[in-house]
Amino acid sequence: MSDSGSDEDLTPEDRGSTESVRKGCDPLVSTQRSKLQQRRAKLNQQINRELLLRSGAENLYRASTNQKVKETVALELSFVNSNLQLLKEELEELNSSMNIYQTESETLNVPMIPLGLKETKEIDMTVPLQDFIAEHYGEDASLYLNEIQDFMELRQAMRTPSRNEAGQELLMEYFNQLYFLDQRFFSPHRSLGVHFHWYDSLTGVPSVQRALAFEKGSVLFNIGALYTQIGARQDRSTLSGIEDAIDAFQRAAGAFLYLQENFSHAPSLDMSGSALSMLVRLMVAQVQECVCEKVLLNIQDIHLNVLLQAAQEAARVSDVYSLVLQAMSVPLLKDYVPFSWISMVQVKTHHFRALAHYYTAVALCDCSGVGDEDEDGAEIKALVQIHTRQPEKLNLQDPEDKRRLGKAHLRKAIIRHEEALRLHGVCKMLRKMDILQEVLSDAHTRSLEKYSDIDQEDDFCEVAEAPEVQSHTQQKPDIKAPDFSVVRVTDIFHRLGPLSVFSARNRWTRRHVCLVRGEAGLGLTLRGDSPVLVAGVLPGGCAAEGGLREGDYIVAVNSVDCRWAEHAEVVHALKSCPDRGLELDIITLQTHEVERRMNLSPSGEQDYQSGSQRRAGREYGGSSSSVWGWSWRNSGVSKRLGSTFSLSFSNSRESQSMH
Repeated sequence: MSDSGSDEDLTPEDRGSTESVRKGCDPLVSTQRSKLQQRRAKLNQQINRELLLRSGAENLYRASTNQKVKETVALELSFVNSNLQLLKEELEELNSSMNIYQTESETLNVPMIPLGLKETKEIDMTVPLQDFIAEHYGEDASLYLNEIQDFMELRQAMRTPSRNEAGQELLMEYFNQLYFLDQRFFSPHRSLGVHFHWYDSLTGVPSVQRALAFEKGSVLFNIGALYTQIGARQDRSTLSGIEDAIDAFQRAAGAFLYLQENFSHAPSLDMSGSALSMLVRLMVAQVQECVCEKVLLNIQDIHLNVLLQAAQEAARVSDVYSLVLQAMSVPLLKDYVPFSWISMVQVKTHHFRALAHYYTAVALCDCSGVGDEDEDGAEIKALVQIHTRQPEKLNLQDPEDKRRLGKAHLRKAIIRHEEALRLHGVCKMLRKMDILQEVLSDAHTRSLEKYSDIDQEDDFCEVAEAPEVQSHTQQKPDIKAPDFSVVRVTDIFHRLGPLSVFSARNRWTRRHVCLVRGEAGLGLTLRGDSPVLVAGVLPGGCAAEGGLREGDYIVAVNSVDCRWAEHAEVVHALKSCPDRGLELDIITLQTHEVERRMNLSPSGEQDYQSGSQRRAGREYGGSSSSVWGWSWRNSGVSKRLGSTFSLSFSNSRESQSMH
């Protein structure tokens, strides 16, 4: 099964330079992956309906006192629970469809474990956003219908990202836009009334929250999941393909780790701490597997050091998959992780341990010292160090003892191969993966043939015991945290004004002021840009008589909007006022009102934002710790793992003038 013909397989250059990053895959394209996602979405909806039915039946059972009604409800509950179990098993089978995400290369490689994307319900935020714009910002909400439509189209596209770099950019663009949405519309004083519905990626159980942090966390999870699909589809028969797979799995691990360290008390099990920890370990193990494949790809001739390195890399892969298996076996995840995943991890643990013994045996049997005494000494030292303990009763300088030890390693390899094949046969989903069957069978046959080659009929010596191979790697996985700054976005709702003032966190009063220039001028001092601040008012001057006060912001001059205007532009507008006077639209933040009531004036050293810095509020390429909602743990984590976004302020003396 493959995705041949899918739009997601095209590069951005193939599609044309004019295409927007905001486009997702066409959900009507009949690719294997789109069919899988559509089936997952339908199963999620069916599971949701059955859960609602079960909840209603349980409430009726508890509320009813009629025994006959209780018996009827109990029977209905048994049917609902049976349906739920069947739906969950079907969903697990879909989640186990690893073949769909694998590469189309004919090279024999052990398949990787990818994750399906979390599904979400379509939501319409038009009315809530319009209401908030009208109530909070005092604007005509109909003027912002295009912006609202742009945001809704972006969210719709985000639900079906293509399986390539363009799909990742789409998810990151939406993730970055959520920062602005949070600042603009999610007030601590009122609820927007929008509910975000997301389904568990493995069980399909729905979760609903009003917190925007849930939306952000789910998108971040999908960023990691999409990287696993990109990594799984790489052609690992080439060095470039292996490097691309390593990069994808490292980025997936970084996304899951970022999510784990920044959220707690997640509403769905797939984003719980234990599940994310398991996913990080799984991604690291798959990186280590790719590193091992890179070493095996470089084996051109039989050389002792190369073979021993391959053996140690394979042992390392086996060890890290053992840790993944432990993470999957914790009580919370034991019945949650798909059986096919557990079986695949067990198969890989045994398969790579068998390869470690096989390459050690080849090194012992086929690479004997042909040089001087120094080379022989280095060879013996390397053969001793590759074992976790020194082989007993064997002299590695004796070719016969080396053959006996190699034979013992091959026996262990064959036993491990047979166990991997047995576990493969136990799992129904793995039995459908022909390439996995072929890889395991070929490795088993190769070990048997090698054992047959070195076996001697007249060998009556005592059977040697092979120590375990010491694991070691030449390239440790480098977990790459998501860098949201690579996708710079423009605030869709930037027309509302600079975020430093026009945000859901701020409250203000709006006034209309008329000024007539006197002989001494307007009698006010301006400071900063976007919007310009009234830093001082001359007592008895025109501005004071017109009602202007220190701390006011000028947002319009003679009905011309100047929320984003620079200092010089506003000064020019004021100086160009006609004889009949000026009409100014003024807003006063409540913080300034409080300062005035307490008879406190802004300090001369107080910082206000410069024009260039305020314009940065329109563009965003990082994440902010302020938007992580359901339980933010440590603000220092965001600084370590990802870019943070803050609005800095310039010195108050900049751009100050008196008029």
